[in-house]
Amino acid sequence: MATIKDVAKLAGVGLGTASRVVSGKGSVSPATLARVKKAIDELGFRPSHAARALLSGTSRMVGVYIPVLSGTFYTPILQIIDTELRAAGVHMVLAFGVGLGDERRQAIEGVEFLVERGCDGLVVMTSALLEEDVTALGAKSGQLVALNHSFDSMSDQCFTVDHTLGGRLAARALLDHKHRKIAVVEGPRQLEDNRARIDGFMSELRDNGIDPAKIWRLESDFSPAGGWAAAKQLLDSGYPCTALFCANDEMAVGALSYFQEAGIRVPHDLSVLGYDDTPSAAFSAPRLTSVHMPWREMTQNGINALLNLCYDMRRPVTREFPVSVTLRASLAKAPSAKRKAA
Repeated sequence: MATIKDVAKLAGVGLGTASRVVSGKGSVSPATLARVKKAIDELGFRPSHAARALLSGTSRMVGVYIPVLSGTFYTPILQIIDTELRAAGVHMVLAFGVGLGDERRQAIEGVEFLVERGCDGLVVMTSALLEEDVTALGAKSGQLVALNHSFDSMSDQCFTVDHTLGGRLAARALLDHKHRKIAVVEGPRQLEDNRARIDGFMSELRDNGIDPAKIWRLESDFSPAGGWAAAKQLLDSGYPCTALFCANDEMAVGALSYFQEAGIRVPHDLSVLGYDDTPSAAFSAPRLTSVHMPWREMTQNGINALLNLCYDMRRPVTREFPVSVTLRASLAKAPSAKRKAA
């Protein structure tokens, strides 16, 4: 493969001059520019990524860490990140954990991997990292943004959504449809955003005269299989409920599938409410009512902030992201309320 030295030799210029042409930085006369470009074409020279990084002082790469590479939640977010970065002439490098277990160690190792690969900036989407882990990054912490999590030491670089409000809106949607006998499938309790949405949900029920201690609750793993298994346990328990709240859409879709197999008609016999409003919610059977979390807006603004930090861009950044409920076919009036209305 041709090198920059080969280009300089063929063009009859110094290495520094050839480098200025390749990097596009510095002044070069039109005649010299033409000779160097002709040499590049004749040799089929393509500068390596490492060479470009040396010439420009940046790698034009941003590292992204997520806890696990599976399911329908992270995929749309990664697509948004990649689209925004590519539009800015930057590429994404991805690192991910393997799910539950020593999540903090996985996150630390993933971030270290990205730093070692020379990424200009970092995007982390995990609650496993602690304040001290961010501090340990030193100057690199100034080129990091956190999505769906907040660190006190760098609050201006954190972009998250109000999960407590999301939980309250979920409960309010069920209460507005006259549901008072409710079951809940929550995600892993060690996850901060799961705890926030469940706390908000239970607080709204308590404020409306429903004792959270009497609610049927089960911890699961945010997966469709977990939702399937939870729905089976709910029916096996004989708990008399008219609505089920699942703390994410994947579990809700799994529950819908089990209910269909078990002969439970949704929403005629039992309403189901999800959380996140991922693309799968709009195409489940029946279509899933879900708490809409503004992941796109959160992600785009986080990336804008990172591009400003790393490449001195002047992109607009906001940190207010509205939460709402997307009503679809899986939620209806409680059966008892229907009978009273008739």
